[in-house]
Amino acid sequence: MTQRAVATPHHLSAAAARQILDGGGNAVDAAIAAVAAQGVVAPETCGVGGDLFALVHQPGWERPLALNSSGQAGSDVDADSIRAAGHTEIPQDHPAVVTVPGCVDGLAELSARLGSIDLAEALGPAIDLAREGFAASDEQSGAFTRRAAEYASNPAVSEFYPDGQPVQPGALVRRERLARTLEVIGSDGRYGFYLGEPGREIVETIDGIRHTDLERNNAEWVEPIEASVAGYECWTIPPNSQGYLTPAALAVFQMLEPPEDSEDPLWWHLLIESYRAVAWERDDLVSEPKTAPLPDRLLLDQSRLERLSSTVSADRTGVWPRTGAPSDTAHLCVADENGLGVSIIQSNYRGTGSPFGAANSGFLFQDRGGGFNLMPGHPNELRPGKRPLHTLSPTLWTDGDQPRWLLGTRGGAIQPQLLAQVAARGIVSSSGLDEAQQAPRWSIADFGPQTQSVVRLEPGVPAEVTDGLARRGHQLEQMDEPQSGWGPVSVIELDGDSRQAAADPRVTTTTTHLW
Repeated sequence: MTQRAVATPHHLSAAAARQILDGGGNAVDAAIAAVAAQGVVAPETCGVGGDLFALVHQPGWERPLALNSSGQAGSDVDADSIRAAGHTEIPQDHPAVVTVPGCVDGLAELSARLGSIDLAEALGPAIDLAREGFAASDEQSGAFTRRAAEYASNPAVSEFYPDGQPVQPGALVRRERLARTLEVIGSDGRYGFYLGEPGREIVETIDGIRHTDLERNNAEWVEPIEASVAGYECWTIPPNSQGYLTPAALAVFQMLEPPEDSEDPLWWHLLIESYRAVAWERDDLVSEPKTAPLPDRLLLDQSRLERLSSTVSADRTGVWPRTGAPSDTAHLCVADENGLGVSIIQSNYRGTGSPFGAANSGFLFQDRGGGFNLMPGHPNELRPGKRPLHTLSPTLWTDGDQPRWLLGTRGGAIQPQLLAQVAARGIVSSSGLDEAQQAPRWSIADFGPQTQSVVRLEPGVPAEVTDGLARRGHQLEQMDEPQSGWGPVSVIELDGDSRQAAADPRVTTTTTHLW
């Protein structure tokens, strides 16, 4: 019987997790190994210069543990000067776009509290990959080709520009500087990173971040929030994460009593509208708790969700505003033989992140400051020492005191859309994980103010569905091929001693291990 499972966006990060589990580590140790390895082999998705969130649960716990390890804006950022220069949002090449990286704090905290082996041992597979090398993927080559104008002369990523040209698919990449950085993290923990050479490079490179900003530990254990869906509890990270949108949309969807058939046009319509009904308020509601207009728990309050469900019509689309932005991220999940489950997510935000990096330490800095806005007095206005609105949206589902599903994805602002679709099929409609992963997906297409439902559709949506959506007022855009950016979704089902997982076919590097 399958007792262990790993699902990651890359076969090498999955192999790293499996190596740790086979060597006696637990699911947390394996998740640390997978996150670190993912940052080595796929810096276009994540890395030690980014942030991290995690949900962890094991049988018998009343609720999951939730870790918010997202960094804050530097103490010297100045929104007024950016506005005075004529900007309405933070430019992607401005130092204020870089926030303190929270990933390393998160890895160290997870290891110290829940790991069963030393952090250095958990980082071992990633260090070996960085030193011995790995083959560049098609996606990686494309990412560094697209940003060659910014990165070709950036010494932090020189290994991705051999002879000054973007790395080609299949080429061997070695990251010796990053290997040394990971070794320092393994031996000295957060202090070696934030107060050592990497931290010095952050302060010297980014005007606005001080050494004192790096002394603050970003890893914070927070109370997870949840909603009841299909007889289970769907848990997520509270704001500054947008994660509440997934359970909120699914709870509203259930309240509308959708048809059982997931190929019924009404099923599609109600799911799309349920998401739109909760998501239009995101930018006004999500910020760090001390500036948020609503307490965390009210976001998933039953009476509030019932009011939102009353705004959805079965016959026509609603009218709401909506904003958002795409990004690259890595969600990974691990379950071990003892039922310990980890849903963990890590990101540099927009693809490879900012144009800035640590030359001697071998990594890029995130551009998560792009989650702030510049509207004076807004809950999410850029301010010193503040965490921005975060797109990372991991979920962990429980059945009583038992972990049941680990579910997450990349996709920036559209992460909750993707998770709601997979969960609606695989959990609410019980269609199975393979079918849920393979079914064509939709995404809200318009990232500006949206008064109508503009929906992009992957190929394969039945004509009956598209006709039914169009009749209800949805404006449809048919995509020519499956969209790699609409995933990869990582999912593991735990059912007693059994584990199930299904890879997302949209990204060829996505891998699951069951054993």
